[in-house]
Amino acid sequence: MKKYGLIGYPLGHSFSKNFFNEKFHSESIDAEYANFEIPSIKELPSVLLANPDLAGLNVTIPYKEQVISYLDELDKDAAAIGAVNVIKIVRQKGKTKLIGYNSDVIGFTQSIEPLLEPQHKKALILGTGGASKAVAYGLKKLGLEYKFVSRNQREGMLTYDQLTPDIMDEYKVIVNCTPVGMYPRADEYPDIPYQDLTPNHLLYDLLYNPDTTLFMKKGADKGAITKNGLEMLLLQAFGAWDIWNK
Repeated sequence: MKKYGLIGYPLGHSFSKNFFNEKFHSESIDAEYANFEIPSIKELPSVLLANPDLAGLNVTIPYKEQVISYLDELDKDAAAIGAVNVIKIVRQKGKTKLIGYNSDVIGFTQSIEPLLEPQHKKALILGTGGASKAVAYGLKKLGLEYKFVSRNQREGMLTYDQLTPDIMDEYKVIVNCTPVGMYPRADEYPDIPYQDLTPNHLLYDLLYNPDTTLFMKKGADKGAITKNGLEMLLLQAFGAWDIWNK
């Protein structure tokens, strides 16, 4: 039996375990999927050692960037992004080879592309973690310019208090890559000037629990197009399965 799993911390919110185990059951695939909630990325070698049947891993917060130093090889997209959410484990002649990929970018681009309209030429990316890097790479592939928005002053990035009406008018796509607004803290939302949103804006939230975050609701109240991250999540899971089995 092949084994797959997820590394991250914490993993209470994880969708992957149920998704893959249901897939294995319904398609009669002889495999299982387990969560490996490790408080430090330094525990990855121990996970691999204790699970010699592991054929692949997903990687979630906070290890999408930290895991790279443990890998033997990176696919070109993952290398360009600087973040990994899929590891293929190749075992040959007693040696283990770890290859890093990024299926977040596949999920994001396939999910947002049908929503893009001619006015959607520039995007604000809220957050600067591993997922935001995949989003930036995906937006670039789709031909959009982008700016990161950070809580702290950083070179080449905007802060939330720099989001003037002119900026909001110029950047009509806003992607939330932060955990702000995720269950159980669903009463929170990113601190952007919602009063400057219009029906020409598109708000995309990588969160999917709750289904409609306050970020999305406040956008919809101004007529903006909104979408949550569930479809992206499904598409990146399909992408991970393809990577493990190619």
